[in-house]
Amino acid sequence: MLIVALALAGAVGVIACTERAGPEPVQAASPPEPEVGTRVGVWRQPDGLIQSPIWPGVAPDQEGVVQPPESILTKHSPEAIDGDTSQAAFDVSVPTMTVFPPKGRNTGAAIVVFPGGGFKIVALTIEGTEICDWITSRGITCILSKYRVPGTNHHWSPECRCAITPEVPRALQDAQRTIRLVRARAAELEIDPDRIGVMGFSAGGYLVAQTSTIFEPTYRPVDASDRLSSRPDFAIAFFPGHICRRGGTMDPGLQVTGRTPPTFLLQAWDDPVD
Repeated sequence: MLIVALALAGAVGVIACTERAGPEPVQAASPPEPEVGTRVGVWRQPDGLIQSPIWPGVAPDQEGVVQPPESILTKHSPEAIDGDTSQAAFDVSVPTMTVFPPKGRNTGAAIVVFPGGGFKIVALTIEGTEICDWITSRGITCILSKYRVPGTNHHWSPECRCAITPEVPRALQDAQRTIRLVRARAAELEIDPDRIGVMGFSAGGYLVAQTSTIFEPTYRPVDASDRLSSRPDFAIAFFPGHICRRGGTMDPGLQVTGRTPPTFLLQAWDDPVD
């Protein structure tokens, strides 16, 4: 096993690398509970919350992309806190953000959560809604990102048994756009625009690393929100994946500088996934 140390803004984490060959916001009525093990419909936000598309019209670089319609898989998950099932989104072409307001005292801080899923799916329960429930219980506004998948960032392909880096990182486009939208809506959401952080798990942790080091726009501006910064004010990455490249080297696009925000990084020594 090759070990690569990643220092982010003075915080040193250890990453185990294994070398390998404008629509309006909508508030939907509660749908019937899906049958466990089936893939149906699009993801519905928890009752009382609003899920909003992050792009006016078709998302950047999405035209011409052929994929099945979005579907949600509900499966038994003993590790789930809220019940015994969890949900994951497949084939997301319309990325969204869902705002979870703080419970009790509002601290003014906000965290954008990027679930994991290998850029194949978006794990919306265990690394999404349950995380937001914990965050909001601390008086922090949580914004859950449902970004585009599959194949929308660096990922492992079982077909070629190789890593693929797409020419256009559409998941990163969605991540940058979400941060900008949250900052643009700071007054409405009753948050401090200078206290917006990011949190991610696995593939979502890679989006944390990218948004914390890549500040140049990855898409053409579509409205006034895109004039705002996509740099998070703090970052939290749990077992970030997709960082290693051939030969155990790190993604050269992740350049830590003085502008990289304060970062908490958690990685297990014996995690076999990069």
